[in-house]
Amino acid sequence: MLDIGWTELLLIGIVALIVVGPKDLPGMFRQLGRFTARIKGMARDFQRAMDEAADEAGVKDVAKDLRETTSSKNLGLDSVTEAATKFKDWDPSKPQKVMGSESAKLASERADAARKIHSATAQAAEKRLAKEAAAEASAKAAPAKAAAKPAAKPAAKKPAAAKKPAAKKPAAKTASKPAAKPSAKTPKADT
Repeated sequence: MLDIGWTELLLIGIVALIVVGPKDLPGMFRQLGRFTARIKGMARDFQRAMDEAADEAGVKDVAKDLRETTSSKNLGLDSVTEAATKFKDWDPSKPQKVMGSESAKLASERADAARKIHSATAQAAEKRLAKEAAAEASAKAAPAKAAAKPAAKPAAKKPAAAKKPAAKKPAAKTASKPAAKPSAKTPKADT
């Protein structure tokens, strides 16, 4: 009702005790209680009169109709909420309950096909990743092998091809003159 705490009530009581006096204080509180009761009674009568006037005018019926028309059930929002919940919980890998035998059969076939496609795609992806990893590993190893080969055989020569014996040339005719030997007597030319 009023936001009066215990300390304020104590302060009001002390001031009333000083102003009114201890002899007349209980009579004053009694009159204050009667006055408060009359005010509360008048407030109840006023509220009752307003409610009766509203009933006569049909305000309660209008308010009831307004509440009913704006309820989530009448607006169809409960169906929307239910559909949203079903959509959130929907799993495409599971066949859904469908009315009719042909529809149910097609739904299960589609679900099986979807599972097969999913597994085939997963296997293909695993193979591709394995090939890429192998190619990457061989690409990393190739420069290391190329660098290791020259260091291992720097002095090695290519194997010689099998030599065929050369065709024998006819022996040159030996000159009848013996080759001249340089003699110690020949003077050297001064330059």
